[in-house]
Amino acid sequence: MTRYLPLLLLAVLPFGALALGGDFYLNFLTRVLIFALAAASLNFVVGYGGMVCFGQAAFFGIGAYAAGILVASGQTNLIVMLLVAVAVAGIAAAIVGAISLRTRGVYFIMITLAFAQMVYYLAVSLRAYGGDDGLTLPLRGSLGPLNLKDPLSLYFTVAVLVALAFWFLFRVEHARFGRVIQAIRDNEGRTGAIGVPVFRYQLACFAIGGALAGLAGMLLANLNGFVSPSLLSWHQSGHLLIMVILGGVGARWGGFWGALAVLGIEEAFAEFTLYWQVGLAAVLLTVVLVARQGISGALGMLKRVQA
Repeated sequence: MTRYLPLLLLAVLPFGALALGGDFYLNFLTRVLIFALAAASLNFVVGYGGMVCFGQAAFFGIGAYAAGILVASGQTNLIVMLLVAVAVAGIAAAIVGAISLRTRGVYFIMITLAFAQMVYYLAVSLRAYGGDDGLTLPLRGSLGPLNLKDPLSLYFTVAVLVALAFWFLFRVEHARFGRVIQAIRDNEGRTGAIGVPVFRYQLACFAIGGALAGLAGMLLANLNGFVSPSLLSWHQSGHLLIMVILGGVGARWGGFWGALAVLGIEEAFAEFTLYWQVGLAAVLLTVVLVARQGISGALGMLKRVQA
């Protein structure tokens, strides 16, 4: 029964949110799910692949801009949006990864950041699509009678796609590919010495993470009805990395818990002060010092104590 509890909560929570505060809480839940997927895509690269990437926002923003440009061109079919966003972000990640993976350590971090900033300034220069002011989506995605302009329809669409993406990640992580990726993370030299093509596995992992980030970006564009270069900035990459650290690096539900914590803290502290980042910094510092495995690790420890 407990294995189906998350799905039951996903189905029930939106109606409770509507009863409490109309569209506000429903939009918040939708936003949490989207950022949970974005954080999970980075967690797959960092936690399972062992590649600390500081440019995940580039693929996140590419997915959002792909959706925005399609809508501006008159294409609102959700399936087309999904395929284009995932494909373009995945290809971009493969190109960036093919170059970045020739470096290691801090050099890898810096080169992924450099590529992200290049994409950011490219978006700023796109005057036909708003440039620095961003691009407003006059329409939302649609699939037959389903129109994503309706908050409830958008929520359930996001919930289904995010659930499928998480299922895909879990399957990959427990397949042979996932085991090899984790072996490379733990000991790259020894894994390569037994004949494993390390570069190809790491590149595939990096591309999968980028493609899923593109899917999250496409969903966020439909939620906000707006895309801007800020989605591609290094601040956004840092935001996603904080979610991964808070939720638990390499933890199955790390992306979800991290997104819920960061966005929840933002909403809670923003009610009292403009400097909500101070509260987030305090929580992050506490987690780093007390719970090294993040929220997922703390919850696992609590479960063991209760048992």
